[in-house]
Amino acid sequence: MLAPRRRFDGTITEMMDRPQLVSTELEIDLENLEKLNQYFGSYALVRHFLRRWLRPGHSFTAIDLCTGLGDIPRFIVNWCRMNHVAVQITAVDFQRATLELAMERSKTYPEIAFLESDVFRFVPISPADFVFCSLALHHFADDAAIGLLRRARVMARRRVLVADLERTDFGIAGIYLLTACVFRESMTRFDARLSIRRAFSFREMRQLASAAGWKQFGHRRFPVCRQAIWLES
Repeated sequence: MLAPRRRFDGTITEMMDRPQLVSTELEIDLENLEKLNQYFGSYALVRHFLRRWLRPGHSFTAIDLCTGLGDIPRFIVNWCRMNHVAVQITAVDFQRATLELAMERSKTYPEIAFLESDVFRFVPISPADFVFCSLALHHFADDAAIGLLRRARVMARRRVLVADLERTDFGIAGIYLLTACVFRESMTRFDARLSIRRAFSFREMRQLASAAGWKQFGHRRFPVCRQAIWLES
């Protein structure tokens, strides 16, 4: 069942995106997001493409845009270590407090370099083999999301993977129930409910990629209320 058309109010910002210092509230919220990624499909989605694209003995460079707590890069590194793949990742985010927490959790991950930057101003020294962007597109208005997809394509030599929520009535109801019963912290509750309402429908996601000039891209649904678009050279 499809949800009503997406409405984005730029005057309302997710609490995790607001200027702030490191706090217990922010740390708990980011840890909750990490748990949601682990148990509700984000890691499985990324693993699907790692298995599809990589074999033992391969090596690659990657950029992770809007990295947040850095759990997706750490998941990628863990998978690569287990599968004898060499990787170097540049993880980019504009939120200094979030990056401080990410770097603290990534001390044993020399494969990851964190960089504080607005993704629309970030210019890599050279393109990376892969560009990842997970659960970030819904933070932006349509025009900005299209711009981000264009930038991701330019930054990648070989492949791009952009994963996000899919906005449906079922997904909205599920997030409201989950944040009423399990993840009840105020920041998580506010941001999660705003995120699912701002997420793109399956059709809207496809339209974004087309508007960004992506050609012959892949697009499919994943559990739970996840979708991904990707490019393969």
